[in-house]
Amino acid sequence: MQCVALLMAAGSGSRFGAARPKQFLPLHGRPVLRHAAEALLRDGVVDAILPVVAADSLAAVAAMLAGLPCLPPVAGGATRQASVRAGLEALAANPPAQVLVHDGARPFIAPGSVAALREALATHAGAIPAQPVSDTLKRGEAGLIQATVPRAGLFRAQTPQAFRFGPLLAAHRGATAEATDDAQLLEAAGLAVALLPGDERNIKITWPGDIERMEATLPRIPRIGTGFDVHRLVPGRPMVLCGVTLPFPLGLSGHSDADVGIHALCDAIYGALAEGDIGRWFPPSEEQWKDADSARFLRHAASRIAARGGVLANADVTLICERPKITPHATAMRERLADLLAVPVDRISVKATTTERLGFPGRGEGIAAQAAACVLVPG
Repeated sequence: MQCVALLMAAGSGSRFGAARPKQFLPLHGRPVLRHAAEALLRDGVVDAILPVVAADSLAAVAAMLAGLPCLPPVAGGATRQASVRAGLEALAANPPAQVLVHDGARPFIAPGSVAALREALATHAGAIPAQPVSDTLKRGEAGLIQATVPRAGLFRAQTPQAFRFGPLLAAHRGATAEATDDAQLLEAAGLAVALLPGDERNIKITWPGDIERMEATLPRIPRIGTGFDVHRLVPGRPMVLCGVTLPFPLGLSGHSDADVGIHALCDAIYGALAEGDIGRWFPPSEEQWKDADSARFLRHAASRIAARGGVLANADVTLICERPKITPHATAMRERLADLLAVPVDRISVKATTTERLGFPGRGEGIAAQAAACVLVPG
């Protein structure tokens, strides 16, 4: 392999103050660590990722990164430097030409950054992204300013940091003091490390408010889906529309409870995610779905949004029928759908129309529904 990225995730995140390490916390519905791994792979120039984690998190991290080109996680050490060395030693028997070292708590890497770092290694032993310091710097003590520190020539180092494998391993093996990052070890060895432009969005999640900052920073793409369903009106069945049972002498015929509103909405969500339709997930040929409450289907559609790290921006359902009258029940329907989708009710619309007595809805033979959903997913 030409390039392996060490994904550092062995820290406890004590400054963050959460019950779990910050790199395992959810961000847009997925672990921060998963975002960091996918960001490393986005340029298509990393052959594999080697997670370096706490010994008691090996299995959990392997599950978090399932489906990505990852080597089996290795246990880190008591310090970050010791953890990086553990990762390097795990690669030493079959070393890559280049290695990246990236913080598992940095979920954003600007597109093109990883490729640029690798290119810089053609002329340098190492390369890091960094942002010039723009704020005035003060040295303080006991709550008082002691001095103003000149900021000219100062940079804030970020990750991923890129290195030729051999020099970095030698620097770690020969280190006599603790370094705050890997570039410092190459500096001490007298090797040139290039500074490349960093990105303000490349935030290392450290404090509680950083998750909220990243939620606002990570790009999301709107995806639109539509759905349509129709069922025949028959006696002897309950009338269930948008999760609400209505007092009506007829019900809808179908394998499940035949809730056309929920079925159309499920199809709209699956369509937005390009994940087929309700029949793919809940085939009518399967006996287990006979007379099933369609609420189960909508909860599943909501879980697919979460699995993709997305959020439902809004959904709009139109019921097409002459009877029953929908308006008196529209608020209850909106509240029920919002509850099933775990979103605020103001993201859900339910309305009705007729066909002016034309076609099967106009003749009272059945009810149709159409729906649209907008899902925001990470870009």
